[in-house]
Amino acid sequence: MRLPIAPEGRAFVAVPLVLAILTLATAGAVFAGIGWGLLAGAGFCAFFFRDPERRAPGDAAVLLAPADGRVTEAGPADEGEPGTQRVSIFLSIFDVHINRSPAAGEIRAVRYRQGAFRAAFRKDAAERNERNELEMTTERGTIRIRQIAGVVARRIVCRVRAGDRLALGERFGLIRFGSRTDLLLPAGVTLSVRPGDRVRGGLTVIGRWE
Repeated sequence: MRLPIAPEGRAFVAVPLVLAILTLATAGAVFAGIGWGLLAGAGFCAFFFRDPERRAPGDAAVLLAPADGRVTEAGPADEGEPGTQRVSIFLSIFDVHINRSPAAGEIRAVRYRQGAFRAAFRKDAAERNERNELEMTTERGTIRIRQIAGVVARRIVCRVRAGDRLALGERFGLIRFGSRTDLLLPAGVTLSVRPGDRVRGGLTVIGRWE
């Protein structure tokens, strides 16, 4: 049976859990508050790094949300590239933070860039913050997925590299403790979300190839 916690988060759960058990078992009533605090921290990390099973729809013409969260932007992107559309998804600390592939295809390039750690919901975060960009070629066109760090999120995890293939809805990484995920799409995609919508990674249809 698969453990429903992302591998990258298991140490964040195990360490405070062990310390909590040791503290509560041996330190007595004086340090009980510390033990319960550690236990609460372990519980929160287990909640944050949860990795639920999801079954993507079988329609190859759709594009799925790459992350859980709230859509903050959906429309033409200010990228200096005519025809590019952007869907930005802001993840709070209460959202599932697993990133999932919006389409089936091959990773052509993975580009990591250091940067600042501004609030991820800011419009300029896509250009100024630390980020990791995946370029993917699909049967219908090329798309790009950006993992963008935020104020608290200081660790982008990407499990794939150039040459790897991903299925629709397959996991490819996460960002620790709050973040943003952008999807850059060509003009030949009809968007089906708008700012303010809540989406679920690997499940919510955010667009369809024309």
